[in-house]
Amino acid sequence: MTRERPYHHGNLRAALLDAAERSVEELGVEQLSLRELARTAGVSHAAPRSHFPDRQALLDALAERGFERLAAGLRDAYAGSGPEFEPRLRAVAAAYVAFASGSPALLDLMYATKPASDAPGPQAAAAGAMSVVRGLIGEGVAGGVLAAQDPDHYAFLLFSWVRGIAALVTSGTVGPDAADGLIADAVATFIRGSAARPPSADPRG
Repeated sequence: MTRERPYHHGNLRAALLDAAERSVEELGVEQLSLRELARTAGVSHAAPRSHFPDRQALLDALAERGFERLAAGLRDAYAGSGPEFEPRLRAVAAAYVAFASGSPALLDLMYATKPASDAPGPQAAAAGAMSVVRGLIGEGVAGGVLAAQDPDHYAFLLFSWVRGIAALVTSGTVGPDAADGLIADAVATFIRGSAARPPSADPRG
C-alpha cells in the first residue's frame, strides 16, 4: 500500500517549518535535518529542498518566522495596553517573556543563527521586532519619562532583564504568576533608574 502523504505541495513549506519548530523544541537544533523532516511530512527526502536548498536555509526561515511572530506579539501587546508609558512597557515586556518562555529553543536559535549573506529575511524580521521596543522607548524619552539616551542602550538593558525572567520561568524556578510580579517590578525599577531628572540647582545660588 502506498503511504498516504498528509501534506500537499501548496502548504508543504509551512508544514515543514511547523515540524522543524517542534523538533527544535523537543530534540534541540543539533538533531534537525531535512531528511527527517521529509520523513515526518510523508514526502520524498528531496521534496523539502524545493523550499530549503540546505539546512542553513531552513534555519534562516525558522529564525525569520520566529522574529515575525515575536514582533506580532509585541505589537499586539503595545496596541492593547492603553496610552500610558509604564503599562505599555509592562505589556510589551510580558509579551516577550511569554514568547521566550513558551519557545525557548526557538528563541535561542533565532539569536544564534548566522544567516547567509544573501538571506536578509532574518535580519529584517529581527529589526522589525526590535523596532517595537525602540519606538516605545522613544516615546518614553520624548514624553520626558526617560532621560535622553540612545534607545538601543535602553532596549538592550530592558532585554537583559526580561530575558532573565523568561529563563527563570523556563527553568521552573518561578511560576507564571510570579513572573507577572517580577515583570512589573523590573519595569518600575527600569523607569525609576532611567527617569529624566530636572537640572540640579546651582549650589552657589
